[in-house]
Amino acid sequence: MNQPEEDHGQDVVKLGDQLKNADLDYKFAQLFTHSGGIFNYCANESEALQTLNQIIKIEGIKSLFCWDQDLVSFLDVINAPYTKELELFNDAAFITCEYLIAYDGRIMLSHNNILHYHSSRLPEKIILMANVSQIVTNLSDAMMRVKRRGTLKNLTSISGNQSKLGSPNQDNTKLFLLLLED
Repeated sequence: MNQPEEDHGQDVVKLGDQLKNADLDYKFAQLFTHSGGIFNYCANESEALQTLNQIIKIEGIKSLFCWDQDLVSFLDVINAPYTKELELFNDAAFITCEYLIAYDGRIMLSHNNILHYHSSRLPEKIILMANVSQIVTNLSDAMMRVKRRGTLKNLTSISGNQSKLGSPNQDNTKLFLLLLED
């Protein structure tokens, strides 16, 4: 019944097949942007701060949900308003992720990234900070790494076109990724 989503899934698979021999970071970036995400490569933290500040200004973000202490220090540098608990007035979230999945351009989240909140409760704008070393080949690779770590729970994934697995109605979510070189 839901034809466009099926077509989109087939498009991602086709593009993934075309990129099967590409570097993982290139493949991830292509599939992430193909599914509607906004990709920003940052060579260093200074560039990441500049990009973050631009996103906040351009998108008119007034209040971010951010509980990760490392990310809070970024927000403090650029004087961006944030709350450490998710509030109804937050118009964006600034979070980390577990893995970036090159196979389909999806991003794996856990309770470590979004606390105890369900991903469907996140604001319509999500800004993610990740490192190149978090890119994995596929979901199996990510799950194997999760299993080895043994501490992750409440796993979910998001992508640019269907950013929340639990709520397919919210198709106006904007997903920004700041990919930082390790």
